[in-house]
Amino acid sequence: MTNPLRGMTALAIVGALALAGCGSDSSSGSSSSGTVYRIGITQIVSHPSLDAAREGFKQALADAGIEAEYDEQNAQGDQATATSIASKFASQDLDLVLAVATPTAQAAAQAIIDTPILFTAVTDPVAADLVDSNETPGGNITGTTDMNPVAEQIALVKRLNPDAKTVGILYSSGEVNSQVQVELAREAADEQGLTVVEKTITTTSEVLQAAQTLDVDAIYVPTDNNVVAGLDTVIQVAEDKQIPLIAGETDSVAKGALITYGLDYTELGRQTGEMAVKILTEGADPATLAVESQKTPKLVINTTAAERMGVTVPQDLLDEADETVS
Repeated sequence: MTNPLRGMTALAIVGALALAGCGSDSSSGSSSSGTVYRIGITQIVSHPSLDAAREGFKQALADAGIEAEYDEQNAQGDQATATSIASKFASQDLDLVLAVATPTAQAAAQAIIDTPILFTAVTDPVAADLVDSNETPGGNITGTTDMNPVAEQIALVKRLNPDAKTVGILYSSGEVNSQVQVELAREAADEQGLTVVEKTITTTSEVLQAAQTLDVDAIYVPTDNNVVAGLDTVIQVAEDKQIPLIAGETDSVAKGALITYGLDYTELGRQTGEMAVKILTEGADPATLAVESQKTPKLVINTTAAERMGVTVPQDLLDEADETVS
C-alpha cells in the first residue's frame, strides 16, 4: 500500500523546487539577502534624458546586487495622470518610490507619506517645495538635482556668435524647474548684453509653433520636459533659420542640438540609485540624506548639427570640448 504521507512529502518537495525555480528567473538580478524590493517609478514624460536617469537608477541597484520588482508608470506629460499614479503608489505596499522630474516628484510628495521617495532630474527641490533644504530635506523625500550651469550655457551664445543680440528661450509655463532656469538665464543674458525673447508652452504639441515665431540669433532650451520631448521640431526650426541651438543637457546634443555645457543623466540616475541602496539596505533616512548634485558637467558639441545650422564653431571651443558627436 502506498504511504499517503510519503506522497504528500514528495509533492511538497516538488512544489518547493518549482517555487525556487520561479524565483531564480528574475531579470532584476539576485540579492545576497534574498529580499526582493518593490519599487514604484513615476515619470512625467519619455525623452532621452529622463529615460537615461531611470535606467541609470535601475543599473545602480543591479550593480549593488539588489533584486527589485519595478512598477513603472509614465504620466505622458499630464499632471492629472501624475497625481493618479502617485495616489496608486500611496495605496500599495512599496519599499521605495522613484519620481523622475519635478511634476511627478511634487505629485508623489503630496500623496505618499509613509514610503521613502527619491527624485531625480529635479532642478530646484526647495523652490518646488519638495524639501526644507538641500542639506536637510526633513521629510520622506530626497534625491538628486539636475540644476545645470545656466550662466555658462548662455555664455555659449556669444562664444558661437560674438555679434549675437538676442536669444530665444522655450519653456513650459507650468514647470517650476523651467521657471528657475529661465530666471537664471535672464540674469546671465543681461551680463552678456543679450536680449531674451521668451515663448511659453503648456504641452509638447505647442513646441513647433512657439519655436517658429522666434526671431532671434540663437535658441536656448533649458531642461524643460515638454520642450525636450518635442526637441526634434526645435532642431528643425534652428536648421531652417540657420541659428545655433544651445541645450540644457548632453542627451539633447546627441539628438541634434548644437552644444551644451551640461549633465550626464545616466550618471545622475546612477547617483540616485546609490542613494536608494543606502535607504533599502542601510536604513538611511531621507529626512537627513542630503540632496546630491552632479559635480562634473561636460562641454559637448555636435559638429554635424553645427553644419546643418550654418554655424562655424570656433577652434577654441572645439579644443575645450569634453566630447564631440556627429
